[in-house]
Order: sequence, then structure tokens, then C-alpha cells
Amino acid sequence: MITALRARLLRVLPQGRLLPEAVWQRRHRAIVRLCLAVAGALVLLAWLWGHGQPAAVAVLLAVAGPLVVELLPAAGRRARTAATTGSLLAACVALVHLWGGVTESHFAFFVMVGVVSLYQDWVPYGLALVVVGAHHGLVGALFPHEVFGHNGAGHPWLWAAVHAAFVLAASAAHLAAWRLNEDQVLSDPLTGLANRTLLEDITHRVLQRGGALSVIFIDLDDFKDVNDSRGHAAGDVLLQTVAERLRDCVRPEDLVARLGGDEFAVVVHGGEDVARAVGERVLLSFALPVPLDPGTTTVHGSIGIATASGADRPDAATLLHRADLAMYLAKSQGKNRVVVYSAGMGDAAHRRAALQQDLAGAVAAGQLAVHYQPTVSLADGRTTGFEALVRWHHPEHGTVPPAEFIPLAEESGAVVEIGRWVLRQAVRQGAAWSAEHGAPLRMAVNLSPRQLAETDVRADVQAVLAESGFPAEQLTLEVTEGMLVRDVDRTVGQLESLRDLGVRIAIDDFGTGFSGLSYLRRLPADALKIDRSFINDLAAGGAATTLVSSIVELARSLGLDVVAEGVETDEQRLVLRAMDCGSAQGYFFARPEPAERAGARLGVPVR
Repeated sequence: MITALRARLLRVLPQGRLLPEAVWQRRHRAIVRLCLAVAGALVLLAWLWGHGQPAAVAVLLAVAGPLVVELLPAAGRRARTAATTGSLLAACVALVHLWGGVTESHFAFFVMVGVVSLYQDWVPYGLALVVVGAHHGLVGALFPHEVFGHNGAGHPWLWAAVHAAFVLAASAAHLAAWRLNEDQVLSDPLTGLANRTLLEDITHRVLQRGGALSVIFIDLDDFKDVNDSRGHAAGDVLLQTVAERLRDCVRPEDLVARLGGDEFAVVVHGGEDVARAVGERVLLSFALPVPLDPGTTTVHGSIGIATASGADRPDAATLLHRADLAMYLAKSQGKNRVVVYSAGMGDAAHRRAALQQDLAGAVAAGQLAVHYQPTVSLADGRTTGFEALVRWHHPEHGTVPPAEFIPLAEESGAVVEIGRWVLRQAVRQGAAWSAEHGAPLRMAVNLSPRQLAETDVRADVQAVLAESGFPAEQLTLEVTEGMLVRDVDRTVGQLESLRDLGVRIAIDDFGTGFSGLSYLRRLPADALKIDRSFINDLAAGGAATTLVSSIVELARSLGLDVVAEGVETDEQRLVLRAMDCGSAQGYFFARPEPAERAGARLGVPVR
């Protein structure tokens, strides 16, 4: 019966979520300090108003005594809340008696109700009702003139009910405000999703209940490009669209939150398998183009997952941090993928942070080198050009793989300086080789998304060509297909501006952009580079052979050159040559090498 009555009461009273632990701790510490200050002030008043030392000691014990609970390590929220509430209410009672029941002294009760409302819990309000009823009724009946300084002394229980009613009204008003303002405090104003505070609170409470729980951390890939190219209003529209798609990917019991910027998180009730399934659904939903004004764009995301299950029960902050670490690993592995946290990722994160810091000074320290991989004509085996590839020789870690440091450079912005340096080195080397061999030699250089978004690439290329004397038509600038798909309209304009200089444009990693091919007719491209993932399965025939053959035919119909990447066997070379694929790169011909070794291969045909 008591349980049913309590449930009914909770349905009637305004309810809201309990404060997150960190917020509660901050407010509680402030209220404890207030209790001690009030205790000291009342002791001083007792002396000043001539009540004597025994009264002052009694006031001190009544107001400061409940705070002894703070010294008990096992005391929980409810006990500590009750202790401070009891202290403040005792202060109200003491003030009424020290002041002789003056009406204004009773106002202290309403002030303290406002203070304990910071706890956003019914416990202090219940205590306030009990104390007011007992004090004004029982004590008021025994010592009416000490409690009531007016004619209420003749009806103590009536005035106790009046005061209790006012306390209840103040309590309800405070809790209604708590309920009404909760959405503003715990939700993201742009997307309507939960914010970080609510995410951590829900995660903390679910972890305490036990059972499997996972946190998915989502960071949008290259979102800055959208803000830079389309404006922040378009970026906001994209974030709202992402929020809707995330809602559609989860179950009703799961929580979606926006942590800030382009970072989102999902609290999933379930283990690793359930969370991974949600993550894969998210990636699929992101693959659909997002309509913006003007045109469309495609968003991708890097996703990290951390799970609490069994004996491994980290707190909410640790679980979110683990998911964050896994997300960064997803970015470093090429973005647009799901990675699950495992032990050791913390050490990898420290290495990553150290490398990112060292990368900022790598150019000035002379730690970078350019290696060159030849592009070979499949018809006669001649080397027709080279692709310039940067390498990092770290003084402590040795050679750092490009797959590890290039994403760090892209993320930190160091790729802009590195890209300029590689362009200058490659063009100078191309000019030297062309002069040495008396024949035009092509040089291909990769452009990063941040170079296109944040720098005047045309001015950089123009300056380097003028400085080196390298013919513009022998320079090929490579951009990835994923970069083009994200913002076709803006990228087309930049590439047309570069082509006006006479340089060639190649689409790198072609076939991995998850887009239709209709946009190809709009691009100012001169060559397609078929991604190595298609070449790996080429010798086995089947779908890979059909796809590569289709790309070669498509390029021929559009008047584009074709370069196959990742050729590692003679069988792959022969299949590509039978398809009339023009050129190829790969370990079968040569690995990327320093200039002195790469140059020695010029004039030596590979068949």
C-alpha cells in the first residue's frame, strides 16, 4: 500500500531527472559552506542579542551538528542532502527563537527552501514540511510566544498548516521550474538531442544498474570543409540532418547526444555486437547525399565503440574516453569506418598526440623526404612519370608510415605546409630529370582536402612552376574521389582554375567514393586512377575484372587516361594490358624510392 501511495504521489508531483554526479557535488559543496557560515552567524547573533553562552552552544550544535554526516565515507547522496537540509532548517528554527517569533524571522524558511531546491530532489522538501509542521504545531503549542509573534499563538496548528502549505507551494514552484527548464539545460539547442551532461548522467545511472552498455562516439569527417565552403548556416542544416538520421538508427531505449561541434554519441543498451550493428547502420545512413542550398553534399563519419560488460565496468567518463580513442583510430585508418576499443589504445593515443606535436616541426627539422614511384606504360613498359610520396623519418620512432602520419597532418593542419614542401621538391626533381634525359617526364603530386579548402592552391602551383621552369602540362595534381563527392560544386571551380594554368587533374582512388558516375562529366579531369582494392582481385576474374573493365571503357568514352594502382603481379599486368588500360603503378614495377634510386630506373623498360 505504501509503495502504491508513493507511486501515486510521484505521478502527481512535478518530476525531473536527478542531477549528474559532478553537478551535484559542486552544488553540495557550496551548500555545506553556506551551512557553516550560517552556523557562525547565528552563534554571533546569540551573543549580540544577550542569549548567553549555553544558547550559542545549542545553536552551534543544532546547525553544525548534522554536518557530521559529511565525515562518513559511506554516506550517500540522500543522507548528505538530508544532513545539509536539516542544518539549514535548524538554522531557521534557531533564528525564529532568537528573534522572539517575529514574523520576518519565518521568511528564512522560504529562503532555505530556495537554497535546497538546488538539489532538485524531493528529500529536502519533505524534510521542510515535517520540520515546519512539527515546529510550528508542537513547539508552537508549548511555547506559542517564542514561535509566533502575532495572534497566531492561539492557533498553533492552524498556522503550522499555513506555513507548511506555503513551503509546499514554494517547493512545487521550484520543482516545476526544474522540470520546465530541464530541456534547456540538458539538450542541444540546435539539434534537440541530449547534450554531454545528460549523456554522462544517463550513462552513469545505467552503469550503476548493471548489464551490458555501449557508447558510440561519432565524429563527422571533414565537416570543416562544409562550413568553409558553404557557410555555417549550411553546416547547421547538415548537423540537423545528421541528428535526424542518428535518431532513425537507434532503438527507443537508446540515447543520442550531440557533444559539441561535429561530435555525436549514442548510449546503446547492449554489448559490442549490438553497438557495432548500430554503427554500421549509421555509416549506411550517412552515405545518402544531403540536400543543401545550393546542390548536395555527402557526409561520412569515423565511429568508435566502447563497451562495459562483465567485470570491466568503467565509469561514464572513462567509457566515453575509450570510445573517443577508438574513434581517433578509425580516423587514422582512413575514416568512414567503425573501430571497437581494445586494451592498448590508450598508449596508441599518447603516441598519436606526441607524433602530432612533432609533425608541426618536421619540415623545418629536415625529417621529411620525398620518394618517387614510377608510372609505367603497359604498352611498352616505359616509365612515363612519377608520383611524389612523402616519407617521415622520425628521430626517435624511425620511419613513421604515411597511413599513420598523413591523417594526423590533415587533422592538425600541418598538411598545408607539408603539401607545399612536397610540391616544390617534386616539381624541382621533375624539371631536373626532364633536363637530364632530354624527354618530357610527368610528375604527379597529391592535393589534400585542407590545401583546397584553406589555401590558394593556384597561386602556390603557379609560383612553383615559375620558380622551377617545369612545364605545367607535365604536372599532374591528384585529388581523391571522396574529396570530390563531398562538395562537387566548389571543387569543380577550384580544379578548373588549376587546369587554366595547364596542369593535369587526376582522380585518385577511383571507385571508392560510393557515388554515381554522372558527376564525372562535370569534372575537369584528365585521368582516373583505379583504386588498388579492385586490382587485388583482378587475377581471380569475376566481379573485379568486370568493374575494372567497365572503368577503363568509361574513361575511354570520356577521353580520360587510366592508371591502375597497386599492381603486384605479372598476371595483373597482363590482364590490364589486355583491357587496354594505359598505365600502371605498383610494387611489380618499383616501390617508392628516393630520387637517386628512382632516377636510375629511367630508360629501363619493364615488361
